Amino acid sequence: MPPTRPPAPAPAARDRRRTRPRRRGRPSRKAAADGPDTRTRILRAARTEFAERGYDKTSIRGIGKAAGVDAALVHHYFGTKDEVFAAAVELTFEPALVLPAVVGGPPEALGERLARFFLSVWEDPGTRTPLLAILRSAVTHEAAANVLRDFVLRRLLERIAAELDVPDPTLRAELAASQMLGIAMLRYVVRAEPLASAEPEEIVAMVAPTLQRYLGEA
Repeated sequence: MPPTRPPAPAPAARDRRRTRPRRRGRPSRKAAADGPDTRTRILRAARTEFAERGYDKTSIRGIGKAAGVDAALVHHYFGTKDEVFAAAVELTFEPALVLPAVVGGPPEALGERLARFFLSVWEDPGTRTPLLAILRSAVTHEAAANVLRDFVLRRLLERIAAELDVPDPTLRAELAASQMLGIAMLRYVVRAEPLASAEPEEIVAMVAPTLQRYLGEA
């Protein structure tokens, strides 16, 4: 009598084995190999989340949801929330490349050039989003405050102050920055009217004399 073979698994059992869920954990090689497109999408979502919510209210899960990926993939590309934030707020421009034109013109129009430069940066959506993320988060998160200090002090004010032929140049440059950051907070974060809807040139015309007094008058 020939040996009996075990019965073949029923179709339903075979289907269950095929569709058994994969274990969660580190992203698969395929997911990690999605490349720059996935990373860029996560980074773009992180910039928007941090800009709209600030550091404290932004989560890795929220960034992943906004990017259309699993939170584990956000960790895979960027690590911790601090590291995601640092990558998201990295500025896409270097003030040092523009400042020579700002500080190198006629000294009697320095305030006007600085106001126009500052507003042009904020009016550009590409540079406004990371700056909004920094500004919203700096009040509650030390890493964001450090980024803001680095941008305002080292990359902007120190270079401006070095060109000023006035007493207390650093203090004057900081006073000018406080004026412009206050405008940025009310116009782009708080969105106070009528400032939020005012034309940039209207703001320049009204603010430039104050900046000029800080930066150009002995």
